[in-house]
Amino acid sequence: MTTGSGPAARDWVLHVDLDQFIAAVELLRHPELRGRPVVVGGSGDPTRPRTVAATATYEARAYGVHSGMPLRTALRRCPEAVFLPSDPPAYEAASERVMAVLRGFPVKVEVWGWDEAFVGATTDDPESLAAGLRRAVLDATRLSCSVGIGDNKHQAKLASAFAKPAGVYRLTGAEWAEVMDDRPTDALWGVGAKTAGKLAGLGLHTVGRLAAADPAELARHFGPTNGPWLRYLAQGRGESEVSTTPWVPRGHGRETTFPADLTDAREIAARVAALAGQVAREAAAEGRAAVRVTVKVRFAPFLTRTRQSKLPGPTADPATLTDAALAVLGRFDLTRPVRLLGVAVEYAPPADAAYTLTTLE
Repeated sequence: MTTGSGPAARDWVLHVDLDQFIAAVELLRHPELRGRPVVVGGSGDPTRPRTVAATATYEARAYGVHSGMPLRTALRRCPEAVFLPSDPPAYEAASERVMAVLRGFPVKVEVWGWDEAFVGATTDDPESLAAGLRRAVLDATRLSCSVGIGDNKHQAKLASAFAKPAGVYRLTGAEWAEVMDDRPTDALWGVGAKTAGKLAGLGLHTVGRLAAADPAELARHFGPTNGPWLRYLAQGRGESEVSTTPWVPRGHGRETTFPADLTDAREIAARVAALAGQVAREAAAEGRAAVRVTVKVRFAPFLTRTRQSKLPGPTADPATLTDAALAVLGRFDLTRPVRLLGVAVEYAPPADAAYTLTTLE
């Protein structure tokens, strides 16, 4: 393998995706559970209402258990599963060890979360580089990863999914049509079920059909930006620049799902005030100032609404942010039971930093 500017070398984007990451970290701590169905989430008690799975091992996934599934449902699908509580500090520490390994190579590393990163490299043998990254991560952390290779981030991201588990897969412009054209449109990174349904309503059931669609027609149905962007994705195009600029969050939020629905307006207001105060204190601890406040309300059974308000000026003052959040809450019709509340703030952007909005999930 050559990394550098040799005569056969060219630029590549690789996507490193840790396999069943959270579950894998737990299995390192509980090796006796290897080979068994394991579900991680909440306090680890599947009988508690409104707690969801953060992840599941491949053995649990074989029973239809997946991330985001209520733990009670996971228990019904797989009664023999072992349920473990979530431990975010442990996952963050494990992620940092993995990213340090990647940075030990002569490559650019752009971290996208606990369990994934894009790697930019100039090499004449991307498969050898990918295999080397996999071996180094496994040797240093005992965690397995899959690596996708592409001309851009979109291709590399999809390729790593094809590589799972513990493999390497290349998906570039040369292979794109053969691999992707007959797949449904939600196989594309960034196209969800709702958008895929709208595309299907226009007769665009596959990636290939979307790639050949009239951009003006897409713009008419999805907007002047999103419409052509969908066709752009279907053609296998995407961003190829891997940035090492430190990630800085553009916003921050907190939310709570309640064991029993809230029906008292005063209690709902008190909960929003508490969340706003917590978010304000965390913003101040980060040295950040908020410019916008968003309140999220999920009504029973599962209707979610958000409202937001721009602040008069940047601030991290708890009283100001709490007053703003309560004012936004006042714009909701609270005649239905409430199962979830959330408060988020958008920060004033720092100078010379890459940032992304951390939204309420």
